Amino acid sequence: MTALDMESMVNTIKGWVENPVKFARSHGIPVSPATEIKTPETQIHILIVEGFLLYNYKPLMDMFNKCYYITIPYEECKRRRSTRQYTVPDPPGLFDGHVWPMYLKHRGEMEYSCLPIDYLDGLKSKDKLYSQVYEDIHNTLLNNL
Repeated sequence: MTALDMESMVNTIKGWVENPVKFARSHGIPVSPATEIKTPETQIHILIVEGFLLYNYKPLMDMFNKCYYITIPYEECKRRRSTRQYTVPDPPGLFDGHVWPMYLKHRGEMEYSCLPIDYLDGLKSKDKLYSQVYEDIHNTLLNNL
């Protein structure tokens, strides 16, 4: 956790929350004309925050409206990690000796936090995961209108 600048991430998200359109423009993200016409009260903005320790940092946890966590079993995780190409390859034993134990540790901490998290099956295709999350967000927005 100390290797990540979590405070900067919190401040960046706060900047987006305060004014999503201004934030987008200041970061070179095109804003659709519809966004400029609608009143701020009727606009819907969605920010997706991605990272592997998001749910282990309390100031971030307080900012999320929806939480998703993609899970995969040990064997699949190890297989995927072994196919990644790094400039400096993993030393032998890193996955079993550090990566997986740290995953289990941080996942346990996350689960202990009692944050309402929707778990997604990482064995599903990217398209199926996207559709599942899209449908969930769409339904949540409809229910909150």
